[in-house]
Amino acid sequence: MLSKLDCKPKAIHSPKESVLYTPVALWIICVFVRVGTAKAGIRKNGHFNGTLDAFVKIIKVEGIKSLWSGFPPTLIMALPTTVIYFTCYDQLSEALKSRLGKDNDHIPIVAGSLSRFGSVTVMSPLELIRTRMQYRKLSYKQLHMCISSKVARDGWLSLWRGWSSTVLRDVPFSAMYWYNYERFKKMMCKNLGAHEPTFFIAFTSGAASGSIAAVITLPFDVVKTHRQTELWESETLKIPQSASTWAVMRKIVTKNGIAGLFAGIGPRLFKVAPACAIMISTYEYGKSFFSHLNEKSNQHP
Repeated sequence: MLSKLDCKPKAIHSPKESVLYTPVALWIICVFVRVGTAKAGIRKNGHFNGTLDAFVKIIKVEGIKSLWSGFPPTLIMALPTTVIYFTCYDQLSEALKSRLGKDNDHIPIVAGSLSRFGSVTVMSPLELIRTRMQYRKLSYKQLHMCISSKVARDGWLSLWRGWSSTVLRDVPFSAMYWYNYERFKKMMCKNLGAHEPTFFIAFTSGAASGSIAAVITLPFDVVKTHRQTELWESETLKIPQSASTWAVMRKIVTKNGIAGLFAGIGPRLFKVAPACAIMISTYEYGKSFFSHLNEKSNQHP
């Protein structure tokens, strides 16, 4: 077994190797989907006093199974998103390195932004459905009827509602995450005198960079949730939908102050930091593993 990772990650040259991310995504989804449910509950209901209180009250009122509400669409969404995102980032990084040089600091920003933009655009409708299932309990038949009526009235583009706020959250998040991750990794290697980063270095760098990006982009996460839940409230309560992301921000600030833009910061950090750490350390380890495996197979055809 390999115990260290290459300091300068090598590209995954075969698309088949992207299958590595599937079990990782499955594990992370199972552990953290309940945190997303609690986070949505905190934003939907103003009477929750923090993450733990949200967990307790959701279980008491709706039952423990409600913590996994929205799990099927989350599962369906996360697997292709993970494969698209990491594969595109890896290939874009290698392409940019060949043109700009391996030490260019702009590469993680550009590659991270473009790969996230693509994955968000492709998977945005499933994100909308997942948010809806966490917001209000519906049977699959009711959900299908709700979506069908919305599409019939407003067209297919209505399924991309919240896309702009999701892009405003995820693209800057990805840019900051990859930039900080590469810097933290190099810094820790230098300070610890390591020629190759250990699993601990990759894990710690991923958690730190994920936490920083999560806090900075949290207001857009709050806006995304509000815009997507507004879509369903307008169906039954006849509440007019906000015109733009900035209109939602002004509405939140007017009602709850600046603190309203940071609602759910606890569960978001609890979800994002370990998820980023687990995903990136496994991603790096997997690339190193397959790289060594390919080298051995080439030496012994």
